[in-house]
Amino acid sequence: MIANDPRWAQVLARDAGADGSFYYSVRTSGVYCRPSCAARPARPENVAFHPTAADAEKAGFRPCKRCRPDQPREVIRYCLGPTALGQLLVAQSLDGICALLLGDDAAVLKADLAHRFPKAGLVEDGALAAFPKAAALMADPSAKVDLPLDPRGTEFQRSVWNALCGIPAGQTVSYAELAGRIGKPDAVRAVASACGANPIAVAIPCHRVLRGDGALSGYRWGVARKQQLLAAEARA
Repeated sequence: MIANDPRWAQVLARDAGADGSFYYSVRTSGVYCRPSCAARPARPENVAFHPTAADAEKAGFRPCKRCRPDQPREVIRYCLGPTALGQLLVAQSLDGICALLLGDDAAVLKADLAHRFPKAGLVEDGALAAFPKAAALMADPSAKVDLPLDPRGTEFQRSVWNALCGIPAGQTVSYAELAGRIGKPDAVRAVASACGANPIAVAIPCHRVLRGDGALSGYRWGVARKQQLLAAEARA
């Protein structure tokens, strides 16, 4: 019976980790879905399981327009835990770290990740190998970044983030200086916005950028954390 099938429990849990391992169809709607589909669960007596999307279509079902089970879906694995700077969420795509998010509330960090990657399959992985390295970087931001990075942004944002990675630990620049480094001296406000949009805390060191008068200014992850990072680098 469907209700006793462990796959049904995964459907009810909208388990993104099960995506790709099977699909389910709904007789009354004529569609098939991923296990993680956000649609309202069907009655189990109307559900059937299929090993592949092709099998579901051969059985006469069409792909759900909500979860798009006929299209490739990026899977992002993530891990949450405490660090010297508070709660840290590390998210990794197949190409590298796509988010390092800092905060005080794990639920808020998870919601932030979901907002950043609405079309991805998000899978929590408590054994994510990148987490210990990222956590160590929070304690010692002057350390060499030994993580593959996959920041997502516009071409302009990526140019700013690349320039940030060229600022040595223990040194700071102004937003105007950073704008000059990328050949856009009149784009100071846009450079500041790109720093604020940085999705990879500390590894892409936007904390090393100050106002022209040397003030800390804002920081996406909190001014207190920015001060803590700069102080740690000054001691290193």
